[in-house]
Amino acid sequence: MSATGYIQVRAYASNAQLPLQDTAIIVTASDGTAIAMRLTDRSGQIVPIAIPVPDKSESQSPDPGEVPFTTVTLLAHHQGYEQVEAEHLQVFAGTTTIQNLAMIPLAEVPGDWNQTIIFDTPPQNL
Repeated sequence: MSATGYIQVRAYASNAQLPLQDTAIIVTASDGTAIAMRLTDRSGQIVPIAIPVPDKSESQSPDPGEVPFTTVTLLAHHQGYEQVEAEHLQVFAGTTTIQNLAMIPLAEVPGDWNQTIIFDTPPQNL
């Protein structure tokens, strides 16, 4: 891994898409190692997080054993909202992966107050 990609997050209150300030965002590597933790600003966004990724040149020939991206998992928590987990997010060299998070108020799901909403991103068919 010799290149860098970025992940950008925007957290907002479900259908209204109102930005959520102070949403805790944790990004982990596929092995569970923490990469970064950020809090969203008043626009509901974080400063992009740099992620080490494979160099673009390593994916120029067809090799089923190599993928041109790094996968990360993102966990978002905001008081009064369900937790959101986005798994297998793909980050490519020289690009910014943007993840929008629709946070659902706990009042809308009173029986599920301790649940985490999980989104699994399937791998690219490259």
